[in-house]
Amino acid sequence: MPDAIPPVPEAPKIAVLIPSFRVKQHILGVLAKIGPECAAIYVVDDACPEGSGAYVEAECKDPRVRVLRHEVNQGVGGATMTGYRAALEDGARILVKLDGDGQMDPALIPRLVAPILAGEADYAKGNRFFELEGLSSMPKYRLLGNSALSFMNKLSSGYWDIFDPTNGFTALHAAVAAQLPWDRLSRRYFFESDLLFRLATLRAVVVDVPMPAVYGDETSGIVLRHAVGEFAWGHLRNTVKRIFYNYYLRDFNIASIEILVGLAFVVFGVTFGAVRWIQGGASGIPSTTGTVMLAALPIILGTQFLLGFVTHDLSSMPRQVIHRRLEPPLPTR
Repeated sequence: MPDAIPPVPEAPKIAVLIPSFRVKQHILGVLAKIGPECAAIYVVDDACPEGSGAYVEAECKDPRVRVLRHEVNQGVGGATMTGYRAALEDGARILVKLDGDGQMDPALIPRLVAPILAGEADYAKGNRFFELEGLSSMPKYRLLGNSALSFMNKLSSGYWDIFDPTNGFTALHAAVAAQLPWDRLSRRYFFESDLLFRLATLRAVVVDVPMPAVYGDETSGIVLRHAVGEFAWGHLRNTVKRIFYNYYLRDFNIASIEILVGLAFVVFGVTFGAVRWIQGGASGIPSTTGTVMLAALPIILGTQFLLGFVTHDLSSMPRQVIHRRLEPPLPTR
């Protein structure tokens, strides 16, 4: 009897989901640029006051497009998760999230999904900072803000080689998406950053994909005074969770000791030095050399311990994709 012929794997089904809120002016142009490599497109009308869902149904003739609706606005995270769920139910294997404001070029979707198709990543995201020539079009306050957010994201997620964490042009393998705790993810603008933290807890491999920065006449829906608090608190919370999960709950190693000792030394040195400085200012008596050294030495030693922890954290980033072991085995003939 001849050996069974292995089945020829089908091309993975790529689904695109587009959160839609105040993007009526751009949405049809974005849909028109989505190439044939994508099998399904989900436009999520997030209680859009412009009626973008009805507008797409009336004007877009692409049979791949399906409109989903929220009765109440849930934010970009909530809209993305609605699209994810629909795509998973329809059997999609790669989930691409694309904004509807025209800042992201749908022609880049093949480049975005390539690392996942090649088995090199579980999640791919755009990086507008890779091509330095195009950064001149990015507003200066966004450059500064993205740099600060990128550093905070490195701390909270452990993906030290990832930049531009709020970039919403992403691709996620369906097998990994199915493992995410959807009810715990942020539903507002912190969604992309929170998703990176959750992917880190799964040990998923994440890669950056260069993309140009494009800014036109679109307006940002982020209210700065609200976003600052949301992002600062979210990153602080996720940093503490990540360190606890990875270095005390799942494992205990030399890095677990380094961060404890390092923080203790730095806190003691800073506190002792501040108290002595205040006392010296009140009494007019300058601190002695021994007092200064007693404050400085713990800070120096603590910093060295913390650098050792960071070095270990850098070396422990996920390197092996997880979607291969999560996917069901291919059927045999």
